[in-house]
Amino acid sequence: MIFRDRAEAAHLLAEALIEYRGEHPLVLAIPRGAVPMGRIIAEALLGELDVVLVRKVGAPGNPELAVGAVDETGQLYINDGAAMLHVSQDYLEEERRTQAETLRRRRQLYTVARPPIDPAGRVVIVVDDGVATGASMAAALRAVRAKNPTKLVAATAVAPPPVVRMLKAVADDVVILQIPHSFHAVGQFFEEFPQVSDEAVIAMLATS
Repeated sequence: MIFRDRAEAAHLLAEALIEYRGEHPLVLAIPRGAVPMGRIIAEALLGELDVVLVRKVGAPGNPELAVGAVDETGQLYINDGAAMLHVSQDYLEEERRTQAETLRRRRQLYTVARPPIDPAGRVVIVVDDGVATGASMAAALRAVRAKNPTKLVAATAVAPPPVVRMLKAVADDVVILQIPHSFHAVGQFFEEFPQVSDEAVIAMLATS
């Protein structure tokens, strides 16, 4: 299945998550691409929209290949396969500092629109437009879990089978529209997959 755009995928995810309508869920989107989807899902489920900030750590010489991810606290989560790439600790530490600083600046930017919402005691749905290695989604889920939600849900349009198994070990519920065995990049499953700007994210947070 190829989604027309993120909006179509979001409406389909909202239907798949309909059991959470009425529980006032907190929908946490991973910026930037998932924020338009998160807004649609939050509105459909009568919930609230916010963001969970994580940054992918790319492999040396191949930044698109994630070896891990960093959350807002500066915690670094390493993928199981990172050891096979022989990534040095010095490289990981430098990337951790760099990405944590990027997250700090992004949080300052987004907080102008609205302070972050506390997930404690809430049903929380973490949304991404698609999951390739699972690094960012897993980091987001672990960061939110530490804030004591009553239930933690991972939701995305598409992810490969190994990632699905990994997410099920981290989240209480995993909702994925498509689980293809042939997976190269998230964008291959969308006809339209434009970049989402920080300005767009700020506007969505301010008006949600």
